[in-house]
Amino acid sequence: MINKRLYTSSLLLTTLLLFNCGEKEVQEEEVIRPVKYAEVTYLGGEETRAFSGTAQTEKIVNLSFRSSGIVTKLDMKLGQKVRQGQLLGTLDNVSARLNYESAIESKNSTESQMNTAKLALNRMRTLYEKGSASLSDYESAKNSYRTAVASFESSKRSVAIQQDQIQFGYLYAPEDGVIASVATEVDENVSPGQVVGVLNAGTAIEIALGLPESIINAVKKDMNVKVAFTAIPEEQFNAVVTEVAPALDSNTSTYPITVTVSDSDERIKSGMAASVVFEFVDEDIDKESIIVPAVAVGEDGEGQFVFVIDESNGKSTVKKQKVTIGNLTPQGFEIKSGLNAGQKIATAGLQTLLDGQEVKLN
Repeated sequence: MINKRLYTSSLLLTTLLLFNCGEKEVQEEEVIRPVKYAEVTYLGGEETRAFSGTAQTEKIVNLSFRSSGIVTKLDMKLGQKVRQGQLLGTLDNVSARLNYESAIESKNSTESQMNTAKLALNRMRTLYEKGSASLSDYESAKNSYRTAVASFESSKRSVAIQQDQIQFGYLYAPEDGVIASVATEVDENVSPGQVVGVLNAGTAIEIALGLPESIINAVKKDMNVKVAFTAIPEEQFNAVVTEVAPALDSNTSTYPITVTVSDSDERIKSGMAASVVFEFVDEDIDKESIIVPAVAVGEDGEGQFVFVIDESNGKSTVKKQKVTIGNLTPQGFEIKSGLNAGQKIATAGLQTLLDGQEVKLN
C-alpha cells in the first residue's frame, strides 16, 4: 500500500515538473536588440550653425525735447505712422517766452543807447573839426559808440537764441517712420534730452547678435545667411551680414555683428525673436567625401570598421564592414572607402554587436 502511494506521488511530481519546464520553454522568446542608426550622406564640408537675435529697424530714433517744461500736447500713439516734419508734441514754453521777451527789451534798450552814442559822436566830430573839442574827447566818443554797437549786436544774437529756445519746445518728426513706444503723458514735466518716445525709421530690418570667437573669423561682411522668425513658422528669409565688430564685447564675451534681411515682408516686425543660420564651408574637406559620426567607427585587430544595417528579407541585420578613414572633422570621420551614400550604419553599442545579428532600428 505504501509503495503504491509512493509511486503515485512520484508520478504526480514528475508530471508537474514536466509541465513547468514546458511552460518555461513556451515563455522564452528571442529579444531583438534596438539600435540607433544614421544614414550615410555626402556632407560636402558644410557646417550649419544657428544663433539667436532680435529684429529691429535699421534706424531707431529716441525722440526728446531740447528744453524743459510741461507737456501741453502730445500727438504720438503706438504704431502711428508719421511723416518728416510732423508736429508730435509741444511744451508750455513759459520760461522760454519770458526769456525771449526780456531779450527783446534788452535789444531795444541797446539799440537806443547805440543811436544816442552815434548822435554824440557826430556832434563831437563837428566840434573837433571846428577846434572846439579836444582829440581825447573825440576818441572817447568813438569808443562809446563802438561799445554801444557791440552791445546792440550781442542783444540781437540773444534774441535769436531765445527765439530758438521757444522752438525747442516743439517736437517734430525727424524722419518718416512708425512710433514704437511712448514714454510720457500730457501735463508731465520733462527735461532736455529726456526720451518721450521712440521712432522706428527706415524700411530695412536688422538683426543684432553676438558670435563666439571660435567662428567669428569665418564670418565676413556681405556673407549670405538665412533668417527664421518664431512668429513666422516654417519660413526662412534671405539676409546678408552688413557689420562685423573687430573687437570683443566685454559684457557678453561675444563679437557683435549685424545682419540685414534682404526679403521685404510686412509680417516681419521690430522686436521679433529671430534665428540666423550660417553655413560654414570647410575647404580642407573633399566636396564628395562621406563623413560619419565618430561613434559609428570601431577598431579591431584588422583596422577600422562600421556596422552596416541590411534591411532585406523583411528584417534588419547588422553586417560588419571594413572602412578606410581620413581626417577627423568636427562632424566626424571622413570615409575614404567602404561606404556608399544612402546606407544605414549603427551609431551606438558597437562593442556588443555581432556580425549578422538581427536588430530593431531605434
